[in-house]
Amino acid sequence: MAKLLLEVKNLKKYFDLKGGIFGKKVGEVKAVDDVSFTVYEGEILGIVGESGCGKSTTGKTILRLIEPTEGSVIFDGKDVTKVSEEDMRKLRRDMQMIFQDPYASLNPRHSIGKIISEPLLVHGIGTAKERKKKVKELLEIVGLNAYHASRYPHQFSGGQRQRIGIARALAVNPKLLICDEPVSALDVSVQSQILNLMENLKNEFQLTYLFIAHDLSVVKHISDRVGVMYLGRMVELAGKEELYDQPLHPYTKALLSAVPVPDPDHKSERVILEGDVPSPSNPPTGCAFHTRCSERIDICKTKRPSFKRIADHHFVACHLYP
Repeated sequence: MAKLLLEVKNLKKYFDLKGGIFGKKVGEVKAVDDVSFTVYEGEILGIVGESGCGKSTTGKTILRLIEPTEGSVIFDGKDVTKVSEEDMRKLRRDMQMIFQDPYASLNPRHSIGKIISEPLLVHGIGTAKERKKKVKELLEIVGLNAYHASRYPHQFSGGQRQRIGIARALAVNPKLLICDEPVSALDVSVQSQILNLMENLKNEFQLTYLFIAHDLSVVKHISDRVGVMYLGRMVELAGKEELYDQPLHPYTKALLSAVPVPDPDHKSERVILEGDVPSPSNPPTGCAFHTRCSERIDICKTKRPSFKRIADHHFVACHLYP
């Protein structure tokens, strides 16, 4: 049995809404609303859902790039939400992030060599000569050339910039990589190159990934287990084969029915959702999905379903499964 590396318990992140001439609090946006899951050493956990469902906020809150409102994040036996800023800085050596936008996540004023060596400098790793050597090694590991270290971000394509972002994240030999939609801004041909690179690096460096995306086919390709989020809540979590073959939650069924199948003779029943996604500042009572669900029953409107185990490694938050 693999070691438990990350345990997220009842994580919440609410953003205040302010209004009026005095800027008083008039409400709150429930970006992440009571999310729990675990990640084991050496696995890839994918998180999927529509835009605005709280995937990226979850990833940033785990790293405390955004401070959580409630809940706990246990990483390698330590509660990340309770440590001091200095201890958190040290912990970040083991927890790194690959950001969604390869254009915005690199400082345009710094050379590639400086960008990749910055984490080494922050954590006091190696001499200047050793850091320079490490930068060249990392560039070659991610499929670039050592001489690229003297260039600047604007001189690279989107795919190359994302490789630079991966090299920066790998510089301090982390245990956990949180990947926030790392291929969504790239062309399809480049996406496959980056995904293959990430799979190779996982095996080479014994990495664990939390892989956030909205492309279901990308998540199926790279993940071991998949969690589905809707309106700030986790609605289903299972092994990828089980989730894709036997989805339980009506929202997961609707998502999977929208995935195109490359077979002209394949006939599948498309699930069309009713209405629009409700506002996270005013979510529906009971089950957040009941306003768009064709399988809803009376209890769905009043009581929020608990996130419970249905099978061995299959969890779902739905009243249809007692």
